[in-house]
Amino acid sequence: MSEERRKGVFWAWGLSIHRNRWIVVLVCAALFFGLGVYARKVPELLNDNGFAPRGSESDYGYTQLQDKLGFPSSAITLVYTSDTLDLTSRREISVILSSLDELQEVPYVRNVKLNETPRLNERRGVQSVHIELALGKSEALTNYPELRSRIRAPAGMEVFVDGPTAILYDIQQATKKDLTKSEMLGLPVALIVLILIFGTLWAAILPLIVGVMSVTVTLGATYFFAEKYSLSNFMPNMVTMIGLAIGIDYALFVVSRFREELVRQRAVSTAVAATCRMAGRSIFFSGFAVLISMLGMLFIDLPVMRAFCLGGVLVVLASVLLSNTLLLALLGILGPKINSLALFPALQRRRRKSTAWERIAFAVMKRPVFLVVLMSGILVLLMLPIGGMKLGVPNAEVLPPSYESRQGSDLLKQTYDSREASPIQIVVEAPGSIWGTEAVREVAAYSKQIRSHSGIVSVRSYITVLGNRSPDQTAAMLQNDSIKGQMERQKLAKGNTALIVAVPRSDPESAETAGLISELRGLDSGDLHSFITGAAANRLDIMDRIDRGLPAMAGFVMVITYLVLLVAFKSVLLPLKAVMMNVLSLGASLGIVVIIFQNGLMADLLNITSIGYVSVVLPVTIFCVVFGISMDYEVFLISRIKEEYERTGDNERSTAAGLTKTGGLITSAALILIVVVGSFVYSDIEITKALGVGLFSAIFIDATFIRVIVVPALMKLLGSANWWVPGWKR
Repeated sequence: MSEERRKGVFWAWGLSIHRNRWIVVLVCAALFFGLGVYARKVPELLNDNGFAPRGSESDYGYTQLQDKLGFPSSAITLVYTSDTLDLTSRREISVILSSLDELQEVPYVRNVKLNETPRLNERRGVQSVHIELALGKSEALTNYPELRSRIRAPAGMEVFVDGPTAILYDIQQATKKDLTKSEMLGLPVALIVLILIFGTLWAAILPLIVGVMSVTVTLGATYFFAEKYSLSNFMPNMVTMIGLAIGIDYALFVVSRFREELVRQRAVSTAVAATCRMAGRSIFFSGFAVLISMLGMLFIDLPVMRAFCLGGVLVVLASVLLSNTLLLALLGILGPKINSLALFPALQRRRRKSTAWERIAFAVMKRPVFLVVLMSGILVLLMLPIGGMKLGVPNAEVLPPSYESRQGSDLLKQTYDSREASPIQIVVEAPGSIWGTEAVREVAAYSKQIRSHSGIVSVRSYITVLGNRSPDQTAAMLQNDSIKGQMERQKLAKGNTALIVAVPRSDPESAETAGLISELRGLDSGDLHSFITGAAANRLDIMDRIDRGLPAMAGFVMVITYLVLLVAFKSVLLPLKAVMMNVLSLGASLGIVVIIFQNGLMADLLNITSIGYVSVVLPVTIFCVVFGISMDYEVFLISRIKEEYERTGDNERSTAAGLTKTGGLITSAALILIVVVGSFVYSDIEITKALGVGLFSAIFIDATFIRVIVVPALMKLLGSANWWVPGWKR
């Protein structure tokens, strides 16, 4: 049997990469520069937040409002403010509307009208105007800079532009800014940490190369998907965060192992092959575990989750492939030079001689029960805030107050009644014409049911506008073409479709309104087909998608991860322990997100605007990302313990040896992850901040409480049972 076959596929792969190292480097460089051209263009193509629950009742109703009643597919709202003028007076309203004469000459501006939503207070220094656009969502986004340049505030006023188009544009700009900021903040600090870890410049630079290339290749590939499919504009930040973190992490383990193998092996080719056989194999299984977690997002039927899944899968694949191709090739080229350009040599000598990790391992294994109970108790306490978690669908709140659309949104909420501004919209379709007597009778009866509900303040439709007359009288009036045209212009009825507007008694974002919509959907609409839509209904449908998909997602991720680790570790209990520990660190990190983003603790310190809720996608995203990344450390630690156990057969000594050889490395990897992820805490987009805080917390907990204390303690408690596996798996 040849050496390559005896030592396995990863050994053979390492030798192959070494033989073709220059070709591999050139191919990867071409890929990097080729896709890098497209990577920077990605944010401009992403024109959707991805929260729309496609195919749901609210989504269908919204589509019918556009297609049947002529609601605009894009719009903006201008919010004027003044400290000295009464903007509710006829004179100032006339001045505001006159300042928009130039805007009304733009061909795609369809309608300009004053916002007549009832006000919450007598605040006279705020006025707003709705601008309807005859453009699709992506066209509106493309034309927004030109549109904004034509909007000027009259003397004595300020103007802020709000609305879906303005918010999406600001998110695009924030995404570009955040990508640059994360690289400017995270990469230099990561380089310093890597220099302190390795002590040589070459060894420190290589992980950064892998991290940056993983992100660039992924975003470049995403460009071609974004040309054909609508992807969430929150995806680039998520890809950058995970790509830099995982790419640098994987490369750290490979470089560290290569330096060990250089001491043992005579030839560089053999060192590369041995590195691939051990570290490359661990990365393969670790990456597979992360991929499983990313694929779990597909169980949540929302576009934003599919975009996150696509970005996550691509960046993990890129990190694994580059670590097992480009990085191995570069190591083969450098060889012993990896240890050149040494920095802080005295520090490195002290670290090599240190026995701290061995002492920690044996100290933990002396009192395993106490430490397991203590650490578990701390993590459970951190999980408790999850019980009070409030979920919401973010809009302008994802942006900091410095952005124009956020300022406009805040002013609107402070000035106008949100119940009237965001009512429940009910689209009804009649079997025949909506103008006929029978259709009027059905709409009136259905409206009466809605109005009788205690949670409804008022109901408006084309029937109420005409004075709530009898069905025969209303139908007769609707035979008049001018009245019919009036209803169509007000977007209340047309063809076989009508709109019923119901104002809820409670806040549109409250649980009471969500329950109200569920009850309204249970009403009998007779021969009419009814579809309840609006912001509150949309939020309810999003929550329903998450509630339905969450159990299947969690089950899939945990079961498949367990099976992958069962194959990797050839143990029944170790994968189970890994899954349980991940659940604890995940729960604790989610609890911290609730404490900061919902309750506002330490929000000022972290430059976070507490919005009183947690974005609906965060628990799912944090679960999938944290579950996958946490498995990295488990795989690397247990793989090394298993390697020692197969050599010695001593569970306790192999645990101590495994922690000794990987403890410093795992802590270093966690430190780099914390640095990279921590740089995103100061991004401009609130979802990115929250994801950064969640990952930061989970990594810290995982690398300290879990890997250093709980894992060695449990290894001691379980003893030889750690390595038990049924006979059919041996």
